[in-house]
Amino acid sequence: MCGRFSLGVPTEALQEQFQLFGGPVVVPRYNIAPTQPVAAVRMAAGGERELVMLRWGLIPSWAKDMAMGARMINARAETVAEKPSFRSALKSRRCLIAADGFYEWRKEESGKQPYFIRLRGGGPFAFAGLWETWKGPEGPIESCTIITTEANEMMRELHHRMPVILPPEDYSRWLKPDETDREVLLGLLRPFASGELEALRVSTHVNSPAHDDPRCIAPVA
Repeated sequence: MCGRFSLGVPTEALQEQFQLFGGPVVVPRYNIAPTQPVAAVRMAAGGERELVMLRWGLIPSWAKDMAMGARMINARAETVAEKPSFRSALKSRRCLIAADGFYEWRKEESGKQPYFIRLRGGGPFAFAGLWETWKGPEGPIESCTIITTEANEMMRELHHRMPVILPPEDYSRWLKPDETDREVLLGLLRPFASGELEALRVSTHVNSPAHDDPRCIAPVA
């Protein structure tokens, strides 16, 4: 599962990482929670990549109300192609969800201890995501979900699942509009290499979604 993550890098770093030109200014966030806006990269109608803000928690186009989105923050890689909520988006509405780390909690003697998982040395990366448009009474809402897979060796010490982190060489294939081969797409949804990640013990300050500052990602002894 992925229920909280961060994106504390400047917009310029995102533009460089995802080969973007222009787009909205992304305010640094250190404790992004479900139903909040997240920065995502997708293919625009003109064939170029665009940076957009999407509501975290996918609302299927056929949903009766937006409340359903709160239960759709993650999609399992093993079933994403069959689930009615996600299978249409997998075919034609894929995106990269920008992050620079995510949180997981491990049960220890003193209680649940939060950890911040990031690339070794830091820096932005991308979760594999799906997006959808829901037409509500007050206008359309664009929302997204993060795809998860089985944990790699390092993550298994914290949790049995982890978000799918796509390496840069897979960005284009994941975003490619005319890539509809299900086996090709599902082949990209694999655990990220353990050796390229590190888990930092952080304070319980991050436990509250109301806390959104650099203290959330600061390592503790």
